[in-house]
Amino acid sequence: MSIVLALRRVPWFVPYKSLFRHFATAAQLEPVILRPYQKSCLQTCLDALRGGVRRIGVSLPTGAGKTTVFVSLISQIPPRGDKRAKRALIIVNSIELARQSAAQVERLFPELSVEIEQGTKHKASGAADVTVATYQTLLQTSRLAKFDPQYLKAVVVDEAHHAAAPSYRRILGHFDPSVGTEIAIPPSREERVASIPIIGFSATFGRHDGLSLGSVFEEIVYHRDFLEMIKEQWLCDVRFTSVRARIDLSQVTVNTRTGDFNASSLAHVINTETVNKLVVQTWLDRAATRKSTLVFCANLAHVRDLTNAFRTWGLDARYLHSGTPMSERRSLLQAFKCNHFPILVNCAILTEGADIPNIDCVIVARPTRSRNVFAQMIGRGMRLSPNTGKTDCRIIDFVDSTARVSGIISTPTLFGLEAEDDIEDESIDSLEARAERLITDAPVPGFSTKEVPDPTSVTYIDYDNPFSLVCDASGSPHIATLSSYAWVACGGDIYVLECLGRGYIRVESLPGNDANSRQPAFHAHYTAASPGGAAVGPGTSSSPYRRSRRILTAQNLSDAIRGCDTYAKEKVMYGTLSMGLFRTAKWRKTPASSNQKQFIAKRWGLAKTDMDAASNPQFDRLTKGEAANIITRLKHGAQARYKSKLKEASKVAQAMVKESKRRAREEIRVGPLPMTSGFIT
Repeated sequence: MSIVLALRRVPWFVPYKSLFRHFATAAQLEPVILRPYQKSCLQTCLDALRGGVRRIGVSLPTGAGKTTVFVSLISQIPPRGDKRAKRALIIVNSIELARQSAAQVERLFPELSVEIEQGTKHKASGAADVTVATYQTLLQTSRLAKFDPQYLKAVVVDEAHHAAAPSYRRILGHFDPSVGTEIAIPPSREERVASIPIIGFSATFGRHDGLSLGSVFEEIVYHRDFLEMIKEQWLCDVRFTSVRARIDLSQVTVNTRTGDFNASSLAHVINTETVNKLVVQTWLDRAATRKSTLVFCANLAHVRDLTNAFRTWGLDARYLHSGTPMSERRSLLQAFKCNHFPILVNCAILTEGADIPNIDCVIVARPTRSRNVFAQMIGRGMRLSPNTGKTDCRIIDFVDSTARVSGIISTPTLFGLEAEDDIEDESIDSLEARAERLITDAPVPGFSTKEVPDPTSVTYIDYDNPFSLVCDASGSPHIATLSSYAWVACGGDIYVLECLGRGYIRVESLPGNDANSRQPAFHAHYTAASPGGAAVGPGTSSSPYRRSRRILTAQNLSDAIRGCDTYAKEKVMYGTLSMGLFRTAKWRKTPASSNQKQFIAKRWGLAKTDMDAASNPQFDRLTKGEAANIITRLKHGAQARYKSKLKEASKVAQAMVKESKRRAREEIRVGPLPMTSGFIT
């Protein structure tokens, strides 16, 4: 091909500095052959656009060639309207991605003119066939105005999981006013066909902060999971190792919007000399032969401290962060790509858009509750790179050895295993096989082939509702196995024996109750009734009881109850009086008195008209024993503890629902996207 013929193919508005890159690309680089799944993705997108869907999403994992796909797609989208709309705009979130996309356009389609719109160094004309722009630059009204919608045939958004943010929606609204708005009347087919297609590409097409991608994209038309890609050998093989560390994440705060850990709070737990030493030691034991290790940290302080920990062991570790100057960042990444040093430590910089195929080890030194974030981090090492001798990638993550916090994403949970399961040099196939065995070997509910062992201890089952009539309203069926007397459970490991007008005996667990300790776990007090039913004398209160006194301590509840039974019989209820303490005492079977019913009804919140047994079956056949048990439990705080327990249970249930919704937001499925925001208050 002569220079003259080549010049004829180059549009007049190609920047001068791109001209030589144009010829070098055309002459030196081999043609790109689309992979089968890339062809399938292209066809799916084109079919959706022809079918009238104008805002579509594509989910492809890191290393799947998203840039190649959307550049190829741009070339196949026909002009809109009167054929003047032939241009395309690609929106990215960093200058690195802008350069990558522009270079790929020049490589694949050298006949197209391409420009970059970014900052002060790159100012596009707005008339190129393809313009790659950073969203930060497009937020400037004058820069956005260059791109007249009537001349655009498509807008592509890379890292499209950001598109629901107000900044992106403001930009996209310039090309399609309906983005992010509630449309009362759906647009006609003609209006839909005439609108500019907005196409989003992302490796993690979901948001964990509650913002709805459905406000921007109508549906996800194509999705491929990274596990599928590895099995089909489009991504490199992976070896997984999970390290149990003594890290207590239970006190780490969680961001209410994203559902993930707050970085500064997480760093207080993760960025310690002990944990950093463990990270370095693990690398020495499991990854010392790796050429290019990428490490993810919680925050800047963690980055510096962990880098220094590697250097203390004589290892050449370097780091970058958001404050690293652009020129220094470029040279650092280039040196890392050329294997000039083995370890690069970063914080939230290389989770997106980092094209470093030679990475053969990823260390996740910062736990996360986001599947998307975890997938982004480990995805950095999954690109194929046969030219560098890379055969697989080692993924090392660190998990709480006691699994004190739910919702943490790690290698085991990624495959449906328990977070505390040992993962050492496992492949995807072996992990999936373990998960399959876990499902296959799971016991069938309600059926067991094993013999039921004899009970070795009392099983405590509490009925905390003080108005429950189960087990004669005693509050706990297990108490009946310990004593023949009419003990009642009042919640919170508190048990009371009412002594029929002579006071009561109360058993409570001691603070720090440890069943394995030889120290006393329970203590008991007897509180006698005041003479005449009320305290007398100067300075005394109006309490009907005297001051309580401790009568015993015991290592377990069974010993405490037995000791109190003996005390009641010998010290409180002498002779035949003790017969009234039995659960089977005759008086307990007689109908409840009206005073008992009135007291219970008042605490239950019933009106007087509801107390009629005929209209309220709850009081029908209520016995004196049941009523006495209910009253005792109410007097000893069972109702307040029950309400507190209900409140706590409600909080747990709400947290579970919130967590379920958070995880659901990160699940990716082909189909329409919901318009709701997904915020959880």
